[in-house]
Amino acid sequence: MNQILVTKKLYVTPELKRKKKIYKINFFLSIFLVIILVSLYIYAEYDRNKNEELSQELLANAEAQEDTTIYPKDILVAVLNDTTGEATQKANEQQLAQINVEASKAVKQNKVYTTNDGFQYTIDAKIYIPAIGIEYPILLGKTGSEAETDALLKISPTKFHGYDANGVGNYCIVGHNYRNTKFFSKVPTLKNGDIIELTNLTTKSKINYVVYDKYIVDPNDRDCTSQLTNGKKEITLITCTDDSKQRYIIKATEIK
Repeated sequence: MNQILVTKKLYVTPELKRKKKIYKINFFLSIFLVIILVSLYIYAEYDRNKNEELSQELLANAEAQEDTTIYPKDILVAVLNDTTGEATQKANEQQLAQINVEASKAVKQNKVYTTNDGFQYTIDAKIYIPAIGIEYPILLGKTGSEAETDALLKISPTKFHGYDANGVGNYCIVGHNYRNTKFFSKVPTLKNGDIIELTNLTTKSKINYVVYDKYIVDPNDRDCTSQLTNGKKEITLITCTDDSKQRYIIKATEIK
């Protein structure tokens, strides 16, 4: 019996000990890496949920924002209060002319927000897509730089190219595909005939668009942003494919 035990001990060679040690190290490293990956996933989901809440909060604020259009009230009051009859017709005409000049400069003052990275932006429009149940503000950056766009995309879908929302031309919107239900993740499931509602939050104009085309392009292909629409109002939605290697393009045109 003792001989058998001694013989078994002889099989525990230094090489076997080394392999066992490597196995233990690899095992603990694997556990550590799994913990790191799970932690990163949880943090990423937390960050996305937080940005989703911020996006919806921005939308609510934009819809509730009062009209802050600037008008020359002082000049207007001065003319309307001219009841003495002493002011000449020429003076009144000059004042009215000044009113028209100032009124033509009147603009709606959209609230300016700032990202954590220091990029400034406003809320340009609102998009609502009934088929996939999403509603988001469309952000508009100040400079249009790549770094700025990347920062804004973490918050909400963002204007990428084009003229004013609901104007003649091709209004292009880019949004992240998180492969869940948030932002533009479900945009690739849209089909021809689906409706997209776009509201210009400055002019309050609302237009329904119908999807008429859907395709995939390489990241550097910008043909989808062309403004040659033959006088039509169109919108283009852009998001990544699930592997992030290409881009889904959804084209829609105004319903008249």
